[in-house]
Amino acid sequence: MAEKLDVVVVGSCMTDLVSQTSRLPKAGETIHGHKFFIGFGGKGANQCVQAARLGAKTAMVCKVGKDFFGSSYIQNFKDHSVCTAFVTQTAEAMTGAASIIVNDAGENTIVIVAGANMLLGEEELEKARSALAKAKVLLCQLEISSHISLQALRIARQSNVKTVFNPAPAIPDLHSDFYKESDVFCCNESEAELLTGAHVASVDDAGHAGLELLNRGCAAVIITLGSQGCVVLQASNPNPKHIPTTKVTPVDTTGAGDSFLGALAFYMAQYPSMPLEEMSRRANLVAAVSVQSDGTQTSYPFKKDLATELFLEE
Repeated sequence: MAEKLDVVVVGSCMTDLVSQTSRLPKAGETIHGHKFFIGFGGKGANQCVQAARLGAKTAMVCKVGKDFFGSSYIQNFKDHSVCTAFVTQTAEAMTGAASIIVNDAGENTIVIVAGANMLLGEEELEKARSALAKAKVLLCQLEISSHISLQALRIARQSNVKTVFNPAPAIPDLHSDFYKESDVFCCNESEAELLTGAHVASVDDAGHAGLELLNRGCAAVIITLGSQGCVVLQASNPNPKHIPTTKVTPVDTTGAGDSFLGALAFYMAQYPSMPLEEMSRRANLVAAVSVQSDGTQTSYPFKKDLATELFLEE
């Protein structure tokens, strides 16, 4: 690729099948919902689209099915000016799907079927190698084969590309190299709990868990805490720093963490000299906008929707 990319995401695409109800159902219970819609999701694609909406030049490395959902997803990327040169379709599996139930408080339960996402392999990664090596930031998660995510991080680090790793959905036996290959290791409180075995319910708890993760070899750790903002730790300054966020009334929190990560990747690419704490503060504010609307990617703000000070140099 002739054009240098700001953000490359190696990750997942999911078709979101969303039901809205007054409350979440109990086991074995059938309840009436009041709204249903189909949306574009998947952690990788969400993060990519949020970065693109803020103005980053982005590319997605992923696999979708040779089905209606897969073709629709490719068009969705094109609509967001995301480079689709490394999006492949397969007849061997359906496009990944996520069944999401959202209650009136904006809380959700999600079941994902990874489908074609799990067929993204080394061959596709090799085709994208030049883009991975020339990007400013690479972003990976765990909704594809963990081996492929780790390989992508290694390729990027070898070329001095900044890496952001989101260990979601979290696995307790995460390969130790994920920590060492991460310039920024970013997870939420439940993921931090699973990885460290420590209870994470407060800002102080997040600080302790973050220190444990930092000691495993990351250059920096961010633990997101929803309405409490996030906690940032860096190897160069391991004291936990709490970054609060603005108080809002959530409508739908689905994909808020991905909005934060996409915004973080945007800031890392566009403002490389900005302190990580300031990038995190701004990413918090972007994510706070996303939870005030229904849906996942549809709730993500564009640059034009946000205050101009979010795009000023320090």
